[in-house]
Amino acid sequence: MQGKWYRTIGMMSGTSLDAVDAAIIETDGIEVRRTGHFVSVPYQQELRDQIRACFGNRAATNSEHVVADDLTRLHADAVFELLTQAGMQASDIDVIGFHGQTVFHEPAAGITRQIGTPYMLAELTGIPVVADFRLADVAAGGQGAPLAPVYHAALIKSAGMNAPVAVLNIGGISNVTWIGTDEDLVAFDCGPGNARIDDWMLRHTGTPYDRDGEMAFSGAVDAYVGLKFLEDAYFDLVPPKSLDREDMAARIDQLVTEARLNMADGAATLSHCTVAAVVAGVNHLPLAPLQWFVCGGGRHNRFVMDKLAEGLGVPVRSVDELDWNGDAVEAECFGYLAVRHLLEYPISFPGTTGVPEPCLGGRLYHIEKAA
Repeated sequence: MQGKWYRTIGMMSGTSLDAVDAAIIETDGIEVRRTGHFVSVPYQQELRDQIRACFGNRAATNSEHVVADDLTRLHADAVFELLTQAGMQASDIDVIGFHGQTVFHEPAAGITRQIGTPYMLAELTGIPVVADFRLADVAAGGQGAPLAPVYHAALIKSAGMNAPVAVLNIGGISNVTWIGTDEDLVAFDCGPGNARIDDWMLRHTGTPYDRDGEMAFSGAVDAYVGLKFLEDAYFDLVPPKSLDREDMAARIDQLVTEARLNMADGAATLSHCTVAAVVAGVNHLPLAPLQWFVCGGGRHNRFVMDKLAEGLGVPVRSVDELDWNGDAVEAECFGYLAVRHLLEYPISFPGTTGVPEPCLGGRLYHIEKAA
């Protein structure tokens, strides 16, 4: 018996610090209808810098509350831009899935922090909001990440792909979802995604990323740095496991600085490290995937995509070849998770976050109405 279908807006602002993404999907909490409606509202540099200053804060600061409210207003702007694009009103949307901006993630200490003001977003948009997706999982002993696997699995099932298959998201951090023949899920963070490359480009060129991997293609990989990078104990850890954006940052910066890499060689070497982390992660999968599908901003980096195909030895394709919007997948995911919250369906699992049993997640923020 088919249940109610919900129309939901999913929102994501990832660790790449590029934009607020918003997408509309329809779902019954199991299956998905993708509408194609999607917007990406870029961060202004001032807000990006303010958010970056919040990274590493184990607890909220007074200035962080101001940043959270500014970030929430940008999310509201994205909602209205999306509704205009879709020719819809707020009343056409059942719920918003609001991830917020991760500024600190240390699940071993029971801490994961995403800034943003959910009740404010509900009031500004007139739409109920589900947020705080990671808290219950971490409180139950899970990693709190990645949360996209259940959505990746729904999309792969609808595409009728032969298993085992992997969906790789390359945002600030890269994470993989492995989907087996019996729909078993294994997922974990592989390592740095775009974060270290983007930081290098910003520092040396003033541009926020390496467009199409052009800088990396013009440089040479420092093999010694690549080998030392893989000595990090994280790569030997058995999943489930997850990373904060700044994990490994100091070590990578040290290696690159000691190697005295020029701008192009640094871009090539850091891109190589992104690829090497994914390839190393294959050792933790039950079976090698027959093919890989890549979403997130990293799929636009031709250097990374080419080297992934070389390193993995199987087809590596953008999810856009499945008629998905690879820029929208993570945003869509949180719309999907918001509906699963409403229906009391789990959003994380032992094989994806290490939580002891399938775990519900999220918190509903209703619109506050005047008496």
